[in-house]
Amino acid sequence: MHRRQMIKGAMTIGLLGAFGRVGADEPPACEGDGTPLQFMPRTSPDPEPLVDELEKYPRCPYCGMDRRQWHHSRHLVHYDDGRVDPTCSLHCVAISLSLNIDRGPKAIYAADFGSELTPRPLVNVDDASYLIGSALPGTMTARSKMAFASAAAAEAAEAAHGGEPGGFDTALTAAYLDMARDTAMIRRRRAERRARREQQQ
Repeated sequence: MHRRQMIKGAMTIGLLGAFGRVGADEPPACEGDGTPLQFMPRTSPDPEPLVDELEKYPRCPYCGMDRRQWHHSRHLVHYDDGRVDPTCSLHCVAISLSLNIDRGPKAIYAADFGSELTPRPLVNVDDASYLIGSALPGTMTARSKMAFASAAAAEAAEAAHGGEPGGFDTALTAAYLDMARDTAMIRRRRAERRARREQQQ
C-alpha cells in the first residue's frame, strides 16, 4: 500500500524522537512500559466512527485539545482493526500514524475548511485538497495545512491567503518535516502558560 510505505519511509527521517508525547499540560498517566502497545488507540472498535463523532471523541488523545473547539482542523483515523484515533490536527495524525506503524489506516478523514457549517463536516482525505503554508492559522503547527472538500475551494483560498496546493500525502510529509520545530514551539508555549499560572497563584 503506497500510503503505508510512505509512512514507514517518513519514520526513517528520525523525527519520532522529537515528538515526545505532545500532551496536555498534565497528561494522564499512561499504562504499560513504553512498548508500542502503550500507544495504541484506547477506543473500542467502532464500525461507524462518523456517527456522533464529536460526542464520542471530544478530545485529541495526543495533545488534549478540544476537537469541538478546533473542529475546523480536526482529523480522524479509522484503523483496519476498527479502532479510532480522533485528533485535533494533521500534526497529531502524523503522531498517530507513526506510533501505530503496524496498524493500517482503513480511512482517514479531515474537516472541510471550505465549509461554512459548524462543526465543519469530515471528508475522506483521498478526496480532499490541502492548502499548505498559507496565511490561514495552523493548529499545532507554524505552517498551516488545511483540507478542502473541493479543489476549487482550495484554489480560492490559495488566491486569498497564499500557500501551496497538495494532496494528503504531500500535507502529511510536510507535517513530518515540521514536527521537530512545531514540537519545540508547542513545548515553549505550554511552558510559558504554566509559568504565567504559577505567577498568578
